[in-house]
Amino acid sequence: MNRINKCFESLSQKNKKALISYVVLGDPAKDVTLPVMHALVDSGSDIIEIGVPFSDPTAEGPVIQRAHERALENGSSLDEALILVKKFRETDVNTPVILMGYTNPIERMGYEKFIERMVVSGVDGVLTVDLPPEEAEVFNEQLRASNIENIFLLAPTSSQIRQKKVTNMAGGFVYYVSLNGVTGAANLDVDSVKDHVSSIRALTKLPICVGFGIKDGVTARAVADVSDGVVVGSAIVNKIADLAKLGELDPLIYAETVSVIIKDIRDALDK
Repeated sequence: MNRINKCFESLSQKNKKALISYVVLGDPAKDVTLPVMHALVDSGSDIIEIGVPFSDPTAEGPVIQRAHERALENGSSLDEALILVKKFRETDVNTPVILMGYTNPIERMGYEKFIERMVVSGVDGVLTVDLPPEEAEVFNEQLRASNIENIFLLAPTSSQIRQKKVTNMAGGFVYYVSLNGVTGAANLDVDSVKDHVSSIRALTKLPICVGFGIKDGVTARAVADVSDGVVVGSAIVNKIADLAKLGELDPLIYAETVSVIIKDIRDALDK
């Protein structure tokens, strides 16, 4: 069984909600991401999403776009993401890790080589933002054969037909985007989230986790009441950006800062 499946099974038995934390590889420096990953786990994250830097991250808002830019300036890449996860696995063999990014770097590496390296590195899932289900069938089969989950996004604008296509192909969990637009957007409507999650739940037995608009313990708790978990990204990346602007160089300061955010959200989820 994949680590993602084990994680959700364990959380369900404990009647707990999943906390999925997102951080951009190499932001703002290459030596920051690994200690931040461990800090996210230590402070209560159940699953880690690693954003693979890309030159045209169209699905991201300004905060995460700038994080991609900082990471690319450091020379961060898909290759380094795979190396990073392997290092993470030296001391953490249990926490699920998902690579979130765009199709182009994967195609350059080649699907088969990418999957082989994910297996060796200990990656549990992949979320390819710009790969629609209509074009993902072969890739999806290859991932399943290697016990790697393919995570798909659904949005408020997703039609019933699109919901069925995605839920038929998805693995691990379904990532519901709570807002129209890009990451970091505002105006979270919990009633709307509840309605859409209920609609998706009628189509799949997979857990449904909600991202976009989760900023703190209050918003996380509200969304968790109507879903199986929350994804926190911009709030973490924004704090990292603040430290970067101040010229902070100590990776441990970054780790301590993200821990404060995650502990607050973890506490809210567990109440």
